[in-house]
Amino acid sequence: MQRIRWVVTAAVLCGSSAWAATPAAPPQASANDAAAHGTRPAGVDLAGMDRSVKPGDDFDGYANGGWRKTAVIPADRSSTGIFFQVFQKAEKRNAELIRDAGAGSPAEGSNARKIADYYAAFMDEAGIEKNGLGPLKPELAKIAAIQSPTDLARVLGDGLRADVDPINATHFNTEHLFGLFVTQGMTDPSHDVAYLLQGGLGMPNRDYYLATDKDMVAFRAKYQAYIAAQLKLAGVADADTKAKTILELETKIAKAQASLVESEDVHKANNPWPPDAFAKNAPGLDWATYFKAADLAGQKQIVAWQPDAIRGLSALVASEPLQTWKDYLTFHAINHSAGLLPKAYADLSFGLYDHTLQGTPKQRDRWKRAIGATNADLGDAVGQLYVKRYFPASSKAQVQQMVSNILAAFDERVDSLDWMTAATKQKAKAKIATIKVGVGYPETWRDYASLEIRRDDPLDNQLRAEKYEYQHQLAKLGQPVDRGEWWMTPQTVNAVNLPLQNALNFPAAILEAPFFDPKADAASNYGSIGAVIGHEISHSFDNTGAEFDAEGRLANWWTPDDEAHFKAAGQRLVEQYSAYEALPGLPVNGQQTLGENIADVSGLTIAYAAYHKSLGGKPAAVIKALSGDQRFFLAFAQSWRSKTRDAALRQQVVTDGHAPGRFRAQTVRNIDAWYDAYAPKPGQALYLDPKARVRIW
Repeated sequence: MQRIRWVVTAAVLCGSSAWAATPAAPPQASANDAAAHGTRPAGVDLAGMDRSVKPGDDFDGYANGGWRKTAVIPADRSSTGIFFQVFQKAEKRNAELIRDAGAGSPAEGSNARKIADYYAAFMDEAGIEKNGLGPLKPELAKIAAIQSPTDLARVLGDGLRADVDPINATHFNTEHLFGLFVTQGMTDPSHDVAYLLQGGLGMPNRDYYLATDKDMVAFRAKYQAYIAAQLKLAGVADADTKAKTILELETKIAKAQASLVESEDVHKANNPWPPDAFAKNAPGLDWATYFKAADLAGQKQIVAWQPDAIRGLSALVASEPLQTWKDYLTFHAINHSAGLLPKAYADLSFGLYDHTLQGTPKQRDRWKRAIGATNADLGDAVGQLYVKRYFPASSKAQVQQMVSNILAAFDERVDSLDWMTAATKQKAKAKIATIKVGVGYPETWRDYASLEIRRDDPLDNQLRAEKYEYQHQLAKLGQPVDRGEWWMTPQTVNAVNLPLQNALNFPAAILEAPFFDPKADAASNYGSIGAVIGHEISHSFDNTGAEFDAEGRLANWWTPDDEAHFKAAGQRLVEQYSAYEALPGLPVNGQQTLGENIADVSGLTIAYAAYHKSLGGKPAAVIKALSGDQRFFLAFAQSWRSKTRDAALRQQVVTDGHAPGRFRAQTVRNIDAWYDAYAPKPGQALYLDPKARVRIW
């Protein structure tokens, strides 16, 4: 789920026959089978399996084929699956919390009042229609008043906003020309610093502008038509010509940008420049004016994450006509706020971003969009209500125990590695010992006292919330790092590793069945949420995480031989995933997804070890004719159950660091214990000779 970009994905990625179809005969039911099943549910979906598929040919098809045959993607979604199932539960709960927040006339300025007013304003369609483009006129007037390169720099700087999504930080794509990410320094991890990142595109990423296949070419034509339609709706003259010019400018921006794979190379990213060095290092933009408008002028240094892209974008500021930039900024001001403008603007936006680019037939109901926006802008306020009502202390304690078990299993796993030297093992174990794990919710909550929310001002509510978040991030600069900081709200169905902080967040909303069921069998819990926990821990040791030491400092703690072995194993995983084809002619990018794939392999390995450790030497019960190991691997594969529209799948493959869910389910082919549990045979599609199985941690 990309990061700094390490996460299990939040987006939904991504009739039975006889048991004889399974190569390994199931264990015989024992005397404790019924009793065990009566008190500890199996935790796996037997009806959703397709036992006509041999596990060794397609474990995802075997685990999820029955479900996939009948699963219907909701008309207002681009995909469905387990993540969506859990998301729906959280969405329903959030709706109840937000509705209840307005009950009883909450006090002015209270979190409950802000939640209620924000939601009510978003739902006021009649008021939004009446206001028309009025709420955006101050922003449009600033753009229209640009008369010089200095004016342009001021408007660009004033529009800089913070990326608070650790999933996407390294390939930040914003309609603003640049984005800001605030976290600790790579070489001085004791203080937070500012990272300047490439941006400037209206479509998902640079490939949508540069790829030559027919689908991408068609997307560009539709995007240009969309630009023109929005400008015409706003009464902008000569909209068709301006739309063509805007697309041409964005294409130049795309050419200047670094690719996703290049952006993840932290060694290329560590470029701390004093603010006054930007004029020399990246000429074109009036950087002094820009940084002053962005409240960054007093910083000792700003890290240029993609230096070549920053140089290229700055040069475009100087080389492209001022009017082109004004037209570009006018369109993006409208586009950014389209969802809170009159229905015609919102419908156009849905038509491009959801229908065309993701294949979604129907726009989400307004109440669902309102809940999403409220969570985005008042996340901690809603989160406090969420955990109080829906996340019991017993669940937190149980998951914390699982985390402890999995960390211990990882530590033991390091000891057992025959390819790693003692010196590297010592460094790895030191890093394991310092990982900080947050379960359910943060230790401290965000204070929204300074954020003004008005019941009659939906668009400005959102714009003020963005500015509030930006100022919150700026306030961290130069301060000691808070390793307990959370980057997700408790009601988010996701999890994240923060390698610079050497910290993990597991929000309450993902700690729900079928990922985690406190009443279910340990095999299913360890195979599902246990593998998620293992995945996030393993991100501290993936191809990027392994570049950082126990303090989050960019440092090589590997011996040359150990590093060579690690990279060779990673290359085999690159080749393994590059052989998968998401759509005809659209292969998975094994290098782009390497970090996630390492985390899947390693996370599953240590979750399995922790599961067996949890048994305390006792044999696992047989439940529904499934052994403990079979349930463990089945739960893992069913966690990645997904069905995705082709356009959305294409977007994921092009823009995301995660492989589609059905390929993540096939991770089992690298785990020796899976071969014992399901007995795949040589010649079957997933079978790997023991020497060909990728073992990294």
